Amino acid sequence: MSDERTMNTPEHSLTIAGKTYRSRLLVGTGKYRDFDQTRAAIDASGAEIITVAIRRVNIGQNSSEPNLLDALPVSEFTILPNTAGCFTAEDAVRTLRLGRELLDGHSLCKLEVLGDPTNLFPNMPETLKAAETLVKDGFDVMVYCADDPIQAKMLEEIGCVAVMPLASLIGSGMGIVNPWNLRLIIDNAKVPVLVDAGVGTASDATIAMELGCDGVLMNTAIAHARNPVLMGSAMKKAVEAGREAFCAGRMARKYYSADPSSPTVGLIGS
Repeated sequence: MSDERTMNTPEHSLTIAGKTYRSRLLVGTGKYRDFDQTRAAIDASGAEIITVAIRRVNIGQNSSEPNLLDALPVSEFTILPNTAGCFTAEDAVRTLRLGRELLDGHSLCKLEVLGDPTNLFPNMPETLKAAETLVKDGFDVMVYCADDPIQAKMLEEIGCVAVMPLASLIGSGMGIVNPWNLRLIIDNAKVPVLVDAGVGTASDATIAMELGCDGVLMNTAIAHARNPVLMGSAMKKAVEAGREAFCAGRMARKYYSADPSSPTVGLIGS
């Protein structure tokens, strides 16, 4: 397996499954008022990869309903079909095979297999099972997972092209509740690591990037903001700032001593 994290250096954009993107922000398409608002918010975010819940959004399954791809055409965006709403490996695999047909053989997908309808936490045994089937079937799998370093590594070893641990529960807006686990995943990964779920505001996205994540995926934080278009713009800047800060390398924390900003030699009167 090639190490795509080595390509995600300051002078490179995000590379997933051999394709390079300028933006490290991925956004969802649910929960907006209408397709016009969806398009405006995504344009403001600068996102190039757009995730679509095959079970909930029409991308051609229903000819009598508005088609999201009319607002977000595949000529302008990379569509990332996902398995939101699936609770078994079998359902997830079936859903992504349908998505591949609808998108003319498109292999990039986002796998999520949920374990509980209330907290939407991932069912990791079913996720691992589905990932293995999909990779063997030729899919490039980006996978939503628990912030468990061991299972994240197992997904990478199966052949997933990106691992996407949750920052906190889907739609919760709680931000990053366990940065230490994320760092363990990041430090051991050879594929891109993207925070998926839990981001509530721009500072959450910045923290994720400062930790060393390769990107951030979000939906509710933008769609449920009072002004989704403005929040999309804020998230774009937050991800960019966090990445720049990570690449710059922050100063060391000094818990027991101060370091004056001004020179301490050559003072007047000394």
